[in-house]
Amino acid sequence: MKNYLKSIALLFVATLTLVSCINSEKENKQVTKEKPIDISIEKEAVKGVMKKYKDAIQGLTTEGTLDLFTKDAMVFESGGVEGTFSNYLEHHLGPELHHFNSFIFSNYKADVSVEIPFAFVTETYIYTIDIKENKKRKIPARIIKKKGVATSVLKKIDGNWKIIKTHSSSRNIRKKTH
Repeated sequence: MKNYLKSIALLFVATLTLVSCINSEKENKQVTKEKPIDISIEKEAVKGVMKKYKDAIQGLTTEGTLDLFTKDAMVFESGGVEGTFSNYLEHHLGPELHHFNSFIFSNYKADVSVEIPFAFVTETYIYTIDIKENKKRKIPARIIKKKGVATSVLKKIDGNWKIIKTHSSSRNIRKKTH
């Protein structure tokens, strides 16, 4: 009888071990089914979002830009808090673009770092704005050329990169002295 109980106990332990191994194998297969993240692809996707935003501004339009930002994305510009992107669009960027003949970025560089689900972007550039004359307000046409930098934080949401915070600032271009 003792041998019989030992055999049943041994069989029980062996069954538990086998079931545990099978479940562990299933979990491992589920983990390995997930595709590994290719950071270089993610960086290019983030750069694509930033390019769409830059291209819209150069095209003097805000069309499609709302889709690049989360609903509660915050904008900071040259020491000021502009509020949400939709507020910035409505009260600052949108109306401002109508006063320009052109807005051109040059010497543009974007440095992207991805730490899923976030991405961090630093853009450096020179921008040149050709401002229209405003006879009503007695403002002459003029050209503004400045060195700028922007930092943005993006988050991958439902498979798409969205800007959640952005800050930009600029300064006059310093003339080189010898």
